Amino acid sequence: MRMICRGLVAALGLTTAIAATAQTPNRGELAAAVKAGHAANVQALQDWIKLPTIAAEKLNVVEGAEHMRRLALDAGFQQATVVQTSGVPGVFATLDAGARDCIGLYFMYDVKQFDAAEWSSPPLEARIVDRSGEGKAIVGRGAVNQKGPEIAFLAALKAFKATGRKLPVNVVLVAEGEEEIGSPNFKQVIANPAVLPALKQCIGVFIPGAGQSSTGSASVELGAKGIVELQLIASGEKWGRGPSKDVHSSLMASVDSPAWRLVKALGTLVKDDGHTPAVAGWFEHVKPLTARQKTLIAEAAAKDNEADVMKGLGLKKWIADEDFTTAMQRLASQPTINIQGLVSGYMGPGGKTVLPGRAEAKIDLRLVPDMTREDAVAKLKAHLVQHGYPDIEVNVSGGYDPTQTEEDSLLVRTQKAVLERAGVAFSVEPRAAGSWPGVVFTGAPLNLPAGGFGIGRGSGAHAPNEWYLIESANPKIAGLDESAMFYVDYLYEVAAAAKRGR
Repeated sequence: MRMICRGLVAALGLTTAIAATAQTPNRGELAAAVKAGHAANVQALQDWIKLPTIAAEKLNVVEGAEHMRRLALDAGFQQATVVQTSGVPGVFATLDAGARDCIGLYFMYDVKQFDAAEWSSPPLEARIVDRSGEGKAIVGRGAVNQKGPEIAFLAALKAFKATGRKLPVNVVLVAEGEEEIGSPNFKQVIANPAVLPALKQCIGVFIPGAGQSSTGSASVELGAKGIVELQLIASGEKWGRGPSKDVHSSLMASVDSPAWRLVKALGTLVKDDGHTPAVAGWFEHVKPLTARQKTLIAEAAAKDNEADVMKGLGLKKWIADEDFTTAMQRLASQPTINIQGLVSGYMGPGGKTVLPGRAEAKIDLRLVPDMTREDAVAKLKAHLVQHGYPDIEVNVSGGYDPTQTEEDSLLVRTQKAVLERAGVAFSVEPRAAGSWPGVVFTGAPLNLPAGGFGIGRGSGAHAPNEWYLIESANPKIAGLDESAMFYVDYLYEVAAAAKRGR
């Protein structure tokens, strides 16, 4: 579910080679440990990819949590516990270095579904391939979203462990196996009586990412859209009209069609332009972009290569033929009602001439501040009733509110500082177009700053041939080892900033 759209974010300034930060003492020792552990870290990533946890399919639910727990222990966490929930379990781990300050870490260990026939390399083989002009990359489901970046952070911790050095900060890890279905039970992990007090000690929480574009630029995220995942289901059984099972299509002349009923209902959700939500009150709580947010977006768009972005997305036009800056402002500011997929009747090759008794639309709602999941779902249900579709089931499978963190928070300041010291050009991203459950940290009762950032490169999240760069051919772009050392530097940056005062 997590989607950063790095190609939509421009660099602010010129990228230079990745260098050490001033806060890392005897950095060469740690760098040597990372290099020595390279093969083992690559193998750890490959092994993890080969064990997919797919919440939507209830695949490897127990095995995935236990694997995550063992990865944490292997990296140096003194304790790691599987936390049971009403659904897929989470994992809670702590690394007490005896430091004054603590950083929170969010991992997801689940991945999206895949169709192996669409891949040029088997999605669970984790094959290492050469990418022209980029370097060596691992191809596999979960490679960049999020197992590659997470292994990079664990590699940083393993370097401390290998050298016998203590971390400059303590680390609290919370991981979940349901991010890809809207984190329906993650709040239970956070509310655990052992987890909540530990997180309250943190200066903030971040999720590692492979945040570099093809030019080497990175970004710091100040927020992300919320999401609701749901299914709209029309059936002859609930409707009281049409068949309760698939029947011969000739009966369309005298029998109502649940499939057409769903199509008609879907058509009421957006305006005639095909994208603007038409649900009453949908924009009631939408908070407009601030002047600062608009400036950040405009600066990024002005420095990005629009043609490359559109080529990467397979686009020829933005909505309403808007200019790039306007399109990027829309991306950050607009709530959406999206059809992920439509399922009804016969889905195999050729035709089968049936009139389906059931039709389902897989929907996601993207929410912006100050919208909430609860209010959005209530308005959607009311809309269907008001438009004459009370029989259409609304099955909410997951979701959460949007998240936002202040630019002047200690967490964001340290992220910007380590990128600056490393010589990596970056943009400040007001709000990611994709979603992650950061609101469980930024909202009550924790009220902590939270966001995603990191260096390294990869692409293909949720798509065929997902990849993550492990050995970069471009000195401006990090491979696995450079990403690991970046997180080493970041831990020292956090410790130094916290010591200077909050």
